[in-house]
Amino acid sequence: MLRRRFLQLSGISAASLLITKINPHSGKSYQALIYPDEVSVLSSENWLRLSRAGPSWAYQNISVIMDPTADGTTVQLKAPGREIEKIKLGWKQAFTSDAKYLGDHWERSYGDLAWQTALPKRKAPWYLLIHDGRDTYAFGVKTGANSICYWQAGPQGLELFLDTHSGGSGVVLGDRALHAAEILSTQSLPLETAFQTDARFCKMMCSKPLLPKMPVYGINDWYFAYGNNSKDLILRHTSLMAALATNSSNPPFSVIDDGWSLKSSRGNEECCWGDDYTKSNSKFGDMSVVATEIKKLGMRPGLWTRPLLANKTDKLTALIPIREEDKNPRNRYIDPTIPENLQRIGNSIRLYKNWGYELVKQDYSTYDLFGRWGFEMNEELTSSGWHFNDRSKTNAEIILELYQTIRQASGNMYLIGCNSMSHLSAGLFELNRIGDDTSGKEWARTVKMGVNALGFRISQHNAFYAADGDCVGLTTNIPWRENKQWLQLLTESSAPLFISAQPEAVGAEQKMDIKKSFEMASGSQPLGEPLDWLKNSRPARWKLNGRIVNFDWS
Repeated sequence: MLRRRFLQLSGISAASLLITKINPHSGKSYQALIYPDEVSVLSSENWLRLSRAGPSWAYQNISVIMDPTADGTTVQLKAPGREIEKIKLGWKQAFTSDAKYLGDHWERSYGDLAWQTALPKRKAPWYLLIHDGRDTYAFGVKTGANSICYWQAGPQGLELFLDTHSGGSGVVLGDRALHAAEILSTQSLPLETAFQTDARFCKMMCSKPLLPKMPVYGINDWYFAYGNNSKDLILRHTSLMAALATNSSNPPFSVIDDGWSLKSSRGNEECCWGDDYTKSNSKFGDMSVVATEIKKLGMRPGLWTRPLLANKTDKLTALIPIREEDKNPRNRYIDPTIPENLQRIGNSIRLYKNWGYELVKQDYSTYDLFGRWGFEMNEELTSSGWHFNDRSKTNAEIILELYQTIRQASGNMYLIGCNSMSHLSAGLFELNRIGDDTSGKEWARTVKMGVNALGFRISQHNAFYAADGDCVGLTTNIPWRENKQWLQLLTESSAPLFISAQPEAVGAEQKMDIKKSFEMASGSQPLGEPLDWLKNSRPARWKLNGRIVNFDWS
């Protein structure tokens, strides 16, 4: 009786969800999720429960098939003649009452990542970690999935949702089968910390990351210029900071942020309005000349762009429909399921390469596709009732095709994803911004967005991509004693280091510290580990280069 009462109060370990299998090719064992207790499909806003027959579940002409792979399980969907919004897999499993849970984010994080007790309505995009005080269990999907996946854990058990919307409507697959995702899982090894399990699992989820040949570091003008930039300001910034770089075998980047493109004026009713990112404004002139001048100063030129923003030459038929969340009618976005639009995006990326740029930072793609930021996607990714021109592809497939187009056009240029779907950019972009904007105006924002993102997503660094925690906003608005800490954490954690340095804020002390940081950031560093992340959403105690470093983020 006492034992039964104890189990009711404490729950059961997540280990009971896992079984050990042997990889037939390598002979190594791995942990796989047992088959779910329930499988349902959301079709035309109705949940349909499927019946199991071996590794398949079916309802009329809808079928979900789960097949073992070398280290996980694939989920395949067939639904001829149906609109399918989601697949739901459910495991009836209670967890220990003291368990903590950590999920990822759709794209960037927003200062809100933390280990916490189970919240039944909280979604864990892409993967979920469960820590019971001793062991850590990880459940996720491989990067590059053809559905947008999230996990939920609560009193009733564990659930995996595979979102197959096309826009805000169900995908229409026709007769083709959708390889929706491949599920992976693991549990902590002996003496492995929760962070080490997380980092190892990230490498399991991405078997072929595309990483920079050498560590990436440099400068970006945004956090002191905020779009009010020019050729003269960029070259002044570059000259100032290039003098502090000493590694000639791996020179830094000078990234030109928003503000260089041609502003569009209001057109007629058949047009829409936005910047033209194939033309520069009068403050910059010939962008190939700007790139050449940056190189002469000793840095590698980079450029910011917004590939989906429409301009005044676009016809309405080429655009994503207006959605209920589209607050600014002046901004419209090209539909990437139209082949001509994808070709145009590729041509723009090739243009930057021809201008001489060696890095492109593509931004806003998730917001422009769905009309929402990641923190607004708590219920759904976008409003219901609209769809892209091609309804036969899921949102994940549409995003992947967009990213692949940018990748193919970029050649040997480095790509930074910003506001990019994290799990879908892995293996296609060398770098990815892992958190929302830091600041050159508010120190508290840098701590909220930058420190939180790095603390909870540094595990993805060199596993999915180089994880960019964003810039040091070095300005006269923020005391150097505060920014100096953020500079140190970025430098010594092995993450990419970008500094946005207002020239007036760079004195002798700043120059000395930046020079040391550039030298260190230009070479390889061991992965930093947050040591207090289980209890602190702004980790302040870190293991960096084999020593313990304590920060004061207050």
